[in-house]
Amino acid sequence: MQDSAQRLLIIDDDDMFCHVLERAMQRRNFDVEVAHDGLQALELAGRHQPEIATLDLKLENESGLKILPELLSIVPDCRVVVLTGYSSIATAVEAIKLGAVNYLCKPVDADEVLAALAKTEGNPEAEVADNPPSINRLTWEHIQKVLQEHDGNISATARALGMHRRTLQRKLQKRPVRR
Repeated sequence: MQDSAQRLLIIDDDDMFCHVLERAMQRRNFDVEVAHDGLQALELAGRHQPEIATLDLKLENESGLKILPELLSIVPDCRVVVLTGYSSIATAVEAIKLGAVNYLCKPVDADEVLAALAKTEGNPEAEVADNPPSINRLTWEHIQKVLQEHDGNISATARALGMHRRTLQRKLQKRPVRR
């Protein structure tokens, strides 16, 4: 690795995804470190001082949203892209409010991550959808918003939504509904 290689921290609990992204970014001359949980990520961030990072929204036992402010307190100039297979408007908004520069839905590849990191301004020409989201998608978004309001607490969210905790858990295990 050259001294000029940008330092990247990949934070994700999916070993295969990490391996593929790590190799792709190394081929693009990045100095890559990988963390599989928040504690490891923060420790590596302190040592490695990454200039950029990818952060999975839903790690095995924790939310990437809780790690994001801590990561940025250790490395304030780090540009972070939040990645998720469980996208929602509520989590996208929170990620940006907490300091992420972008939010991408998985699956993603290295080129998409780099494009998201390079994008520094919003696009006023962005296409606005012609048709509204489905009822199922709106339900998913509402559940995510209420879950976020209750700091990820499943029991409190189920009470707020007036549903059984196990029913909510089953709904959360499913992939997000398409628009």
